[in-house]
Amino acid sequence: MLSDILGRYLRDVEFAIRGLEGAYVERYEDEILLSNRADLRIRIRFQSGYLLELNEAIVVESGSIRHLGYRYHFQDSQNQLVFRYDNTPHFPEFKNFPHHKHLPDKVADVEEPSIFKIIEEVKLLARQPR
Repeated sequence: MLSDILGRYLRDVEFAIRGLEGAYVERYEDEILLSNRADLRIRIRFQSGYLLELNEAIVVESGSIRHLGYRYHFQDSQNQLVFRYDNTPHFPEFKNFPHHKHLPDKVADVEEPSIFKIIEEVKLLARQPR
């Protein structure tokens, strides 16, 4: 039986994605591994040519969602990076290690983002021609 917290999280993610205008879902996989563990693999294409990929490995611990791994990749219609957040442990000097954000010209130290924050950031950017 799926944990209530995990079930609610997956429903909230689906609802947030449905709120993206001018976009369609190319891939939506939520693989339930255990009652408290799931992997998400989502690929969203925008009419403007942007592409958003959301990947998470999540687990419910102590009553909340914890990310074992994540990658949120956003690129423009020319396949150029707009941003990518991930927690691959390759910038140990960052204060918020392993969390970071790749931009076209640098890598920034960031706090762990939520998938919902990413969706909101993309809503703003996907409206802009690039």
